[in-house]
Amino acid sequence: MAVQEAGQGGAVLGAHGSGCTCGDCPHGARAGHRRAVAEFLLKRDEFAAGQGLPAAVAHSASASRQWVSEELTQSAELVAQRGRAEGEAWLVRLWSRTACVVWALVVALLLGQAFTAIGAGWTAARTAGLLAALVTAGALTAASWFHRARGGALAPVIGEDNRLSTSRAVAGAWVLFVAYAVLVLVGQLALASGHAERDALIAGLDLGRGAGVATVLAVVCAIAVLVRRVVGARVLGQRLQKLRADRPRAADLLTDDAGRGTFADIQYVVIGGVALLFAAVRLGRRPEQLPDLPWGLAVVVLISAATYLAGKYAEGGRPVILSVVRAREAGDLDAPIRTGDDIEIRGAGFVPPGAQEAERLSRMVVRVGAVHVHVPLVPVSGGFTNPTDAVLTVPVPVEVEPGRVEVQVVTAAGVETNRYAIDVTD
Repeated sequence: MAVQEAGQGGAVLGAHGSGCTCGDCPHGARAGHRRAVAEFLLKRDEFAAGQGLPAAVAHSASASRQWVSEELTQSAELVAQRGRAEGEAWLVRLWSRTACVVWALVVALLLGQAFTAIGAGWTAARTAGLLAALVTAGALTAASWFHRARGGALAPVIGEDNRLSTSRAVAGAWVLFVAYAVLVLVGQLALASGHAERDALIAGLDLGRGAGVATVLAVVCAIAVLVRRVVGARVLGQRLQKLRADRPRAADLLTDDAGRGTFADIQYVVIGGVALLFAAVRLGRRPEQLPDLPWGLAVVVLISAATYLAGKYAEGGRPVILSVVRAREAGDLDAPIRTGDDIEIRGAGFVPPGAQEAERLSRMVVRVGAVHVHVPLVPVSGGFTNPTDAVLTVPVPVEVEPGRVEVQVVTAAGVETNRYAIDVTD
C-alpha cells in the first residue's frame, strides 16, 4: 500500500513539480498528502518489525515504546495537516462539479422531453418544465458560485463536522422538487390564454391535492432542524462523540462517522428517494397540479423519518471505564500496581467513530491522579494494538504519589470517562 501511495504521489509530482502552487489546483495538496501517507505507513511498518530504533533506547522496552510513539505522532500530525489541505482544495473545486451536474440534468430533461414529444407534440407544459429547470439550475449555479469555498450547491447539506448530512440532503431534495413543481405551474399559468385554463392551474395548488407532498415536506424539514439540535445537545452533554472529517463524501449519507453503514440512514435515504421518484413521475403525468402523493406512501415516509430520528437519539454514548488492572507480561510475577508499572484500562468507547487515524489516537490522554499521561501508540503491521476502543495500556508515572488515586480517560473528541480509583504502592 505504501509503495502504491508513493508511486501515485510521484506521478502527480512529476506532472506539477515539487512546488506546485496553482491557484485552485488540487495536485500540490494531493501530492503532499500522498507523500506524507506513504512515509507514515513505511515508518509504522518498520517500527512494527523492530527496525529503525536507535541504540540509546533499544535496550529498554518502555523507552523504545515511548520513542516510537513520539515519532509516529509527529509523522501522523504531518499526515493530518496535509489531509486538511487536500480537503480544502477539494471543496474549492467541488462547486464547478456541482454546477456541471446541475446543467447536465437540464440537458437530460431537454432530451427526454424532445424524445417523448415525438408523435405527441410539444405542449405548454413541456415549455414550462424546461423553463422551470433553467430557473432552478441558474439559482443553484449562482449559489454554487457564492459558496464556492464551502462546496458550492452542497454547502447547505454539509454539517458542522464537515460531512454530508443525511437529514439535510433528504430535506434539500424535497425542497428543490417542490420548488420546481411550483415553478412548472407558474410557467403554465404565464403561458395560459383562457380563464378556464388559468383557473384549473390555480386549483392545482389546492391543499387537498398536494396535502401528501406538503406533509412530507414539512416533516423532512422539521427532521433536519431537530436532528441538528439533538446532535448538538448530545455533543455538549458528552453523550455523543463527534470529530471533524477532512472532507465530505457521498458515503456519508449512508454511513456513520466511522464509515460503517447504518440502518437508520440507509432506510431514510432509500424510502425518501423512492417517494421522491414517485412524486416526480406524478408531476410528469399531471403537470397542471402539485403531485398528489398518496397518503399510504406519505405515511411510509413519516415512519421512515421517525425511525431515522430515533436512531439519532440512540447512537453514540459516553465512554466508560469498567476496570483497571496491572499489565502482566509472560513470566512476570503477580504484584500490586507500583509507579513505573503498566496498567491496562478496560472499558468501552475509548476510540470515537472516525478517530482511527494515528493523529487522533495520539490525542488520547489518561489522568492518573494529577498527572496527565499520553497514551502511547504501539504499532503492528497494518494498524495499532494500543490504543483500542476497549483497552488502553499506559505506564503509571513516577510523579504519582503512592496511595489511592483516580484514573480517568479523555478521548480524542474531548469527552471524559468516569473516574476509577486504584491503589498504587511503593
